[in-house]
Amino acid sequence: QVQLVESGGGLVQAGGSLRLSCAASGRTFSSYGMGWFRQAPGKEREFVAGINWSGGSTSYADSVKGRFTISRDNAKNMVYLQMNSLKPEDTALYFCARQTVAGAVVSSMSSSYGYWGRGTQVTVSP
Repeated sequence: QVQLVESGGGLVQAGGSLRLSCAASGRTFSSYGMGWFRQAPGKEREFVAGINWSGGSTSYADSVKGRFTISRDNAKNMVYLQMNSLKPEDTALYFCARQTVAGAVVSSMSSSYGYWGRGTQVTVSP
C-alpha cells in the first residue's frame, strides 16, 4: 500500500517562497517517478513538476519554470517542491503523485500517476 502525505503549504505574500514536502510509504519509492500537480477552484488539475526515479531528469510546466524546483531524497522517501517568486495565480491545492510504472520517464500526464496524496493548500496573497 502506497501512501503519500504532503506538507508545507500555507499563506504567503506574492514574491515569497514555500517548500512543499511529500512523504511516501513503501520500500520501492526509489523505483518510481514522482510529480506535483495543482488544482485551483473551478479549474482542472494541472501538472506542475515531475522527477524521474533517480532524480536525474526533471520537467516543469511553463508557468513555473525558473521559479519552482522539484527534488527527491530516495534515502528518506521524500520529494520536495521549492517554490520561489510566488504569484497569486499559484494559489491552489497541491498534490504529490507517484507514477504507476517503475523506471518510466518523467510524465506530465495525470493518467501516468496511480497514487495521489490528499493535497496541501497554497495561498498567495497580492
